[in-house]
Amino acid sequence: MNQALVSPDSSPGRSAAMRQRSQRAVIAWLLVCAALVATMIVVGGVTRLTRSGLSIVEWRPIAGAIPPLSQADWLDAFDKYRQTPEYKVVNQGMSLAEFKAIFWWEYVHRLLGRVIGAAFLLPLLTFSWRGRIGRPLGWKLASVFLLGAIQGALGWYMVASGLVDEPRVSHLRLTAHLGLAFLILGGILWIALDLLFPNNRSEGRTLSRFGAAIAALVFVQVLAGALVAGLRAGKAYNTFPLMNGHVVPPETMLLEPWWLNFFNNMATVQLDHRLLAWLLLLLVPWLWLRIRRSVASPRARLGAHGLLALLVVQFTLGVATLLTGASVGVAIAHQAVATLVFCTALFTAHALRSPR
Repeated sequence: MNQALVSPDSSPGRSAAMRQRSQRAVIAWLLVCAALVATMIVVGGVTRLTRSGLSIVEWRPIAGAIPPLSQADWLDAFDKYRQTPEYKVVNQGMSLAEFKAIFWWEYVHRLLGRVIGAAFLLPLLTFSWRGRIGRPLGWKLASVFLLGAIQGALGWYMVASGLVDEPRVSHLRLTAHLGLAFLILGGILWIALDLLFPNNRSEGRTLSRFGAAIAALVFVQVLAGALVAGLRAGKAYNTFPLMNGHVVPPETMLLEPWWLNFFNNMATVQLDHRLLAWLLLLLVPWLWLRIRRSVASPRARLGAHGLLALLVVQFTLGVATLLTGASVGVAIAHQAVATLVFCTALFTAHALRSPR
């Protein structure tokens, strides 16, 4: 039985059946929270792709949970939006009905963030109060909640960057926002896996490190994709496998100093995203083959099969996103499958890790 779920001062007479029920309840709660965070990531992608993210120009963590309820409320919210650069440059002449369409996506995105906060904090306090979570696990979960609070503030910090001069958010803040969302998702999922499989056996140190490196590379690819999305580089170089007839576009190192190209140059960030995709397309089958040839656990084999299949789907969606000029439906699917690839990479890495 996993002792991380039992506080040190629990009653010695507590039955094994009760402990098993506690364990199942905590694991189910964490998996639900992970699913909510994954949903949040997809909704965030929809919000960005529909240009809805700048429709709510205030950050009110409590009062903002209540949407406009009257015509006067809607007109007030619309009037505030009409003062933004996005309305003046992009949506000049937008009707109230059109404003409501983008407002609701951003509202759902923010509301889901509040729901996740409550769905995580309230059970955490309840489980802790009932002695179902030991201190080490409690500190881990409290750290995840702190990251969630930081994520809310970072989300507003990102939105604020698009309300001043340019009708778009900072691509660097967008990358940080998405990256932290994936870190929170990964943290919750990893803790749940620790509880599900407390007696994980090692598949070998080298293979374990290989699995961890793949998961880390998937995370780096997520960040690269966020830079592409933030710079709207997916609407450029819409050919494949070449980039407008070039393996490496001539404008790749156009900016000075040179390192700025890796963050601010559309050609460079899209090239990086493509190269990382090819690298994963090489390394994941290699990992899959090594796992098949090893005396790996059924869980590691399952993870490797799922990771390979999802990577093929994701690569195909990435190419389709390019060829369609970042069509909304295809791009949303691309981001949704990215969360599945990330979770499956973590699942595989966890199955291969060396136990403590």
